Amino acid sequence: MNILLLGSGGREHALAWKLAQSHAIATEGGQLFACPGNPGIAQYAECFETDVTDHELVLAFCEQEHIGLVVIGPEAPLVDGLADSLRAEGVAVFGPSAAAAQLEGSKGFTKDLCARANIPTAGYVRTTSLDQAKAALDGFAAPFVLKADGLAAGKGVVIAETRAEAEAALEDMFDGAFGDAGNEVVIEEFMTGEEVSFFALTDGATIVPFGTAQDHKRVGDGDTGPNTGGMGAYSPARVLTPDQRGFVMSRIIAPTVKQMADDGMAYVGVLYAGLMLTEDGPKLVEYNCRFGDPECQVLMMRLEDDLADYLYAAATSALASMPPPKFSQDVALTVVMAANGYPATPEKGGLIDLKDAEAAKDSGGAMVFHAGTVIDEEDGTLRANGGRVLSVTARAADVATAQAAAYAAVDRIDFASGFCRRDIGWREIGRGER
Repeated sequence: MNILLLGSGGREHALAWKLAQSHAIATEGGQLFACPGNPGIAQYAECFETDVTDHELVLAFCEQEHIGLVVIGPEAPLVDGLADSLRAEGVAVFGPSAAAAQLEGSKGFTKDLCARANIPTAGYVRTTSLDQAKAALDGFAAPFVLKADGLAAGKGVVIAETRAEAEAALEDMFDGAFGDAGNEVVIEEFMTGEEVSFFALTDGATIVPFGTAQDHKRVGDGDTGPNTGGMGAYSPARVLTPDQRGFVMSRIIAPTVKQMADDGMAYVGVLYAGLMLTEDGPKLVEYNCRFGDPECQVLMMRLEDDLADYLYAAATSALASMPPPKFSQDVALTVVMAANGYPATPEKGGLIDLKDAEAAKDSGGAMVFHAGTVIDEEDGTLRANGGRVLSVTARAADVATAQAAAYAAVDRIDFASGFCRRDIGWREIGRGER
C-alpha cells in the first residue's frame, strides 16, 4: 500500500519514521510519500511540494501514485476540509472532516459540545466583541483564562493575572494579535491542577486508547515565560492513574465521540485531549484533532505495533477488529531545540551539525526528529527554518535515564543559534520512580 503523509514538522518526521517500519512499506513493496516533508522525513519518504489547499491537486497525486491511505498531520488542512474532498473520491483518510475538526478549530464549539454532553470542563463564556468580553470578565475571578476561538498555532491562550492585564490582552486579541482566530474569544474559569495529555484513535464508533504524555508548554525552565507550541514531553504520564484513565474514556472521550456522531459529524482520526487534573477529577482543557507535537514523538518511540494498520483501520471503520495497541513499558522523553528568539521572533538560517548525535544513535543514543529544518541549496548545509527546529528523543527504562540520554544527544548537536529547556520531565522525576 502506498501512503501519503502531509506535513513538515517534528510530528510528521516521527510518523514517517514509524510508518516506514510498517509491513505495507517495509516488506510489501509499498511506498511512503510526504508533502512537503523536511530533510529528516526525506530519509524515509519521497518528498514533493504542492499546494494542499488545492484539493484537486492532492487528489490528482493520489490517483497518479495509487495512494491507499492519506495521513494528514497538521490541523490546518483538516479544518480546511481536505479529508472531506479525499473521502468523497473514495480515498481512505486518517483525519476528521472539516465539521468534526471544529473540535480544534473552534474553542467555543468544543465548549458548547461539552455542555450538551455533560463533559467535565471549565465554566466559560463566548464573546464576539471587545465590549462584550470586558463585561464578561465580571463573571470570573483572577487569574483570567482568555482563548482565541480559532487556530493560533498553539499560542492563542493568555492567562492574565489581573483585570487590567486581561483587558489589555482582550484588546490585543480583538485587534488582530492572533489574526482571524481572535475574532471571537472564549473566557474560561481558571482550573488548578496538573496538565496531562490523553490520546485515542476512533473511526467514529469504536474508540481505542493510544497513550498518554505530558507536554511542557512554557518556554523557560520551571514552566516560566510565554506559552509555546511545546518545548518537550515525556510518555507515559503516570500521574494519570488507571482509574483516571477509565474516567477520561467514559466521561470525556466516549461522550464526545457519541455526541459528534449524534450531531451528524462522526469523528475519524486521533482525539488528543488536553486534561487538567483538578481536585474534582480530570477535566477537559481542550481538544486537538491531530497528534500533538512534540507528544507524537514520544508516542511513536514507545509504540510497538504497526502504526499503518491502526491508522488504516480508523480510516476504514475497522478499529473494532484491531487488538489494543502495544506500547513499551519504557519511558520516552523528547527535548525541543528551538531557534533563538522563539516564540516571539525566531532566528532563521542558523547552521546545524548533527554528525556527532547521528553517530551516537546506533549505540543507544537518541533519535533526532527534524521540525523546522531546511537544506541550504547553495552549500548543502542543514539550517534552521522555523521556531521549533529539532526534537531530540530518547527511550529508557525510567524517566531520569531517558532524560539523561536525550540531553546527552542535545549536547552533541552543534546549533549555536538555538536553545532548549534543561528540565524536561522535571515533575515526574520529582515524584520519584514508581
